[in-house]
Amino acid sequence: MPYSTYRIMQGHRVAHSKWGEINIRPYTYFRYLNQTAIDKTYTDGSGNLQTVDPRQDIQLQKVSIYFTGWAFDPKFTYFLYVWTTNASQGQGAQVVVAGNLSYTFSKHFKLTGGITALPGTRSTEGNYPFWLSVDNRMIADEFMRPSYTSGILAKGEIVPKLSYQVMLGNNMSTLGVDAGQMDAKLNTFAGGLVFLPTTGEYGMFNGSFGDYDQHKELATRVGAHYTRSTETRQGQPSTDVFENVSLKVSDGTSIFAPNLLANGVQLDDARDQMFCVDAGAKLKGFALEGEYYWRKIDKFTLLNSTPAPPGAPTKFNDNGFQLLASAMIFPKKLQLYTTYSKIFGEYGDPDEYRLGFNFFPFKRTIGTRLNAQAIFMNKSPVGGLAYPYTVGANGVIFNLDLEFNF
Repeated sequence: MPYSTYRIMQGHRVAHSKWGEINIRPYTYFRYLNQTAIDKTYTDGSGNLQTVDPRQDIQLQKVSIYFTGWAFDPKFTYFLYVWTTNASQGQGAQVVVAGNLSYTFSKHFKLTGGITALPGTRSTEGNYPFWLSVDNRMIADEFMRPSYTSGILAKGEIVPKLSYQVMLGNNMSTLGVDAGQMDAKLNTFAGGLVFLPTTGEYGMFNGSFGDYDQHKELATRVGAHYTRSTETRQGQPSTDVFENVSLKVSDGTSIFAPNLLANGVQLDDARDQMFCVDAGAKLKGFALEGEYYWRKIDKFTLLNSTPAPPGAPTKFNDNGFQLLASAMIFPKKLQLYTTYSKIFGEYGDPDEYRLGFNFFPFKRTIGTRLNAQAIFMNKSPVGGLAYPYTVGANGVIFNLDLEFNF
């Protein structure tokens, strides 16, 4: 039976038989980053002066090699990968070997076990790397979202145009956290519903951001997601390992940092709950998309059962949103975009906006692009070596990326 040896997002098929197949796909991007225009210090929500170390460097930022295919039965598939972030070399967990196994029972029920993204926001539904920026989210999404963990994921179609994803995982993020650090409660859950009311689809690869597809009819989506997890101080990555999602207040301080609630008081565990809704529309290369987040962290347990003094916080309530507008000025060749993101938090109200473009040099493929963007940042609560922004960033950041997604 004839078949194509190359398919985007699967790479080249290097073996195929009645027993299965294997595909190999490389992914990488080359980045120039300039943070020299941001402030060298910032004041956190507690009034303490913190320093920022601006960067200007060139990195082969990330290298990933994916192995995908099926074995024994086309319904039984695997997704395995080796992944590294070169800007974080020398730190823990900068090299990851991971993956998952899946079995598709029907279009209504696909079961996956292994390491995968908790489906708590639109960007963790499975549309990476088809974002407007190369491998970095806006601050509201990055601040609120869950990450990758080990667990069991179920997904499928409920009725035409309405689909679901639900996952039970070990914790909010497994990167930089070993099994001995995690609690034994298995209480991390994330789920989402997506409704596609008009065309029944929202573009390639689980609904990429922007309208590279040049929809001739109006394509729309509405989504809702929920995340719940009890996180422990012991189960967080230490400050000297690869950047990882951890619970923070809106000035970028970990909720498990000493003296955050009051002098001499430190959290030992807390419950995180986050709900978000998103909506979007695409037509003839234009796209307008947005997402709103509500998050509450409560049910505090203090280290060594230290009593909290009167007036100390008993919960954190944060919310925020992001808006994205993009246009394919030249179909499948040049895309312009602008975005805005805002957080309303207990320890400040950071925001950011961006101006950028994507240029696709090769015909009929989204697999390679040149991305350039200017980020106008106001007191970023998130960031790290793997991102173009850093915690506390205040000012203008520029990055230029060449992405290769074979």
